[in-house]
Amino acid sequence: MRFLYPLFSIVGFIVLWAGAAYVIADPLLPGPVEVCSAILREIRTGALWHHLFVTLWRVLASFIMAMAIGIAIGLAMGRSHMINGLFDPWLVFFLNIPALVVIFLCYIWGGLTEAAAIIAVVINKVPNVAVMLREGTRSLNYELEEMGQSFRYTRLQTFQHIILPQLQPFIVAAGRSGLSLIWKIVLVVEFIGRSDGVGFQLHTYFQLFDVAGIFAYSLAFIAVMLLIEILIVQPWERYATRWRAEPA
Repeated sequence: MRFLYPLFSIVGFIVLWAGAAYVIADPLLPGPVEVCSAILREIRTGALWHHLFVTLWRVLASFIMAMAIGIAIGLAMGRSHMINGLFDPWLVFFLNIPALVVIFLCYIWGGLTEAAAIIAVVINKVPNVAVMLREGTRSLNYELEEMGQSFRYTRLQTFQHIILPQLQPFIVAAGRSGLSLIWKIVLVVEFIGRSDGVGFQLHTYFQLFDVAGIFAYSLAFIAVMLLIEILIVQPWERYATRWRAEPA
């Protein structure tokens, strides 16, 4: 039954969309049929798959780098008052600098290259991951670490069996929010300075005032991200927080 409510909501939205497009009868508001035709057109030419793949690659590369760097910084800041004092002003600085400024500077200093695009996305996301992991590290139960020391755990064993399980909910939360933020920033990066990807296609159709094309690429990419959310992120979250549902 829980699957029926989202289905009713989606069907209702499509009906309202089709009705509004029929009443307005303007190319600037294409209906579902026109958008589906645009999607099929892009699929037949192969352009949709190419640009989706390129964007997904950038999202994946940026996500892995941002998570790795952010987790390392967050752990260090959460476990050391000195490191937290040194890096906290910079963390606040990068949390508040506009994403567009970072993108512009990366392109100006690094050129319109793939590396500059990825670095711009990573810089925009690392502070958010670091903040979440810093707070997670501060909430660790250090008595469990003392217990591990009494069993003569190595540092790797302590991290694997004591620290990491406690940080998993924070890592999952950072990953979920990071994924939703990163793909949006990737589209902006592509819109401004890349020659392929979903963002580039949105820029092209924006210049042509082709709203159906804009909708086609937007909906196609959103559908892919929803699949990633359902098939990867949600199962990962359930696994990481499985202990909460276990009976005492």
